[in-house]
Amino acid sequence: MNSENFSLSEKIVSPSYIRQGSQARRGHEQLIRHLLEQGKCPEEGWSESTIELFLNELAVMDSNNFLGNCGVGEREGRVASSLVARRHYRLIHGIGRSGDIAAIQPKAAGSSLLNKLTNSVVLDILKLSGVRSVASCFVVPMATGMSLTLCFLTLRHRRPKARYIIWPRIDQKSCFKAMITAGFEPVVVENVLEGDELRTDLEAVERKIEELGAENILCVHSTTSCFAPRVPDRLEELAAVCAKYNIPHIVNNAYGVQSSKCMHLIQQGARVGRIDAFVQSLDKNFMVPVGGAIIAGFDESFIQEISKMYPGRASASPSLDVLITLLTLGASGYKKLLSERKEIYSFLAQELKNLASAHGERLLHTPHNPISLAMSLNGFQAEGDKAVTHLGSMLFTRQVSGARVIPLGKEQTISGHTFRGFMSHSETYPCPYLNAASAVGITREDVTLCIKRLDKCLKTLKKEGSRVSHFENKTRILLWEQDLPLTDI
Repeated sequence: MNSENFSLSEKIVSPSYIRQGSQARRGHEQLIRHLLEQGKCPEEGWSESTIELFLNELAVMDSNNFLGNCGVGEREGRVASSLVARRHYRLIHGIGRSGDIAAIQPKAAGSSLLNKLTNSVVLDILKLSGVRSVASCFVVPMATGMSLTLCFLTLRHRRPKARYIIWPRIDQKSCFKAMITAGFEPVVVENVLEGDELRTDLEAVERKIEELGAENILCVHSTTSCFAPRVPDRLEELAAVCAKYNIPHIVNNAYGVQSSKCMHLIQQGARVGRIDAFVQSLDKNFMVPVGGAIIAGFDESFIQEISKMYPGRASASPSLDVLITLLTLGASGYKKLLSERKEIYSFLAQELKNLASAHGERLLHTPHNPISLAMSLNGFQAEGDKAVTHLGSMLFTRQVSGARVIPLGKEQTISGHTFRGFMSHSETYPCPYLNAASAVGITREDVTLCIKRLDKCLKTLKKEGSRVSHFENKTRILLWEQDLPLTDI
């Protein structure tokens, strides 16, 4: 409804009523105008009616929704199912063009505008979350691992002789496979144990650079968010090393946007040294479906270079999901979620500490990890890996998701590289442990219920263990009395 249509409406319905409706419409349009003018996340969240009005306005700007459109090409935004069309708000053309994911599509002005606005709003959120000097970013419809691969492939053109990527160890398959998929050889640098924490071995990183030669190294691939007892890499020191040897630096910031500490590390690293790009997941940080990531950096030309490396058009779904979410929350709503997450982290830490003490265990001291916590499982060490892994399966069947139980000495081979002590980020971590994390969206009820069920599982395991121990002792006595070997117990 434009002003002319409202004027015509006054001939049908009382003008005072129409003017009231027109003013209500202008309220929606004013919010949309502010978004277009500023390109920032609104401070207060929008209503669903405003968001749907905005998305419908965008959709009618795409050629597949033109009245009387006659499409004779191979890609005309045709959709067989009306349910699918509604699911995507009839924004069917996706984003980008065959040569650049950030390019404008002549046939899809609305989808192109959606793409540009999403990238602008997300950039604003990255700044609000702590990386004030970030210059550019874009949403890519791939999860974190493949997005890291895209960064490495872009660097290949800048450093054609490079073969190696230096990688302080973190036991997570996708970031390792990202380097393999890009065609590079990961150089795994083991962490050093400081108290309970596993931290970056800076001396080992520098030795590897000198040993391999800086010109043969594509980049240093560091990590912020991770499972305790590993903690975020020493980003400032690594950034300084990268600047010293003129080596690119890519940061895996998978779920670090929700942590002010992780974002501060990136900001400081860029200030004192070199960080070329940092990659973060959409689903882990913004509570949207899996399938998208944000690639961001401090040099706009390099981020544009990465976006041009993406082959072909791309799905608009991740961009649409995160834009709807941020418009719903507003900047204040998102900051509130981050504040609540931090408060619940302290609550989870205290609850785990109390539970650990009640069972003769302890909460591992990992103050440099702002999201993940770890509780020792020393009491199960004598019974071997089976008791530890059994605890994990017990929790899962009792609908406690996300808790990770880490036994000692597990080996895992990934793309020809064998990791000893896999999942513990170390070949020789001193004890088995259980992980729990306070991630964005968690509630106090989640923590309370998890602790209650974990307590029951630990008590059940101890009873089972005592019965097994009693049986073994009786068996040993019988075998000893009959002068038989004890090796088969």
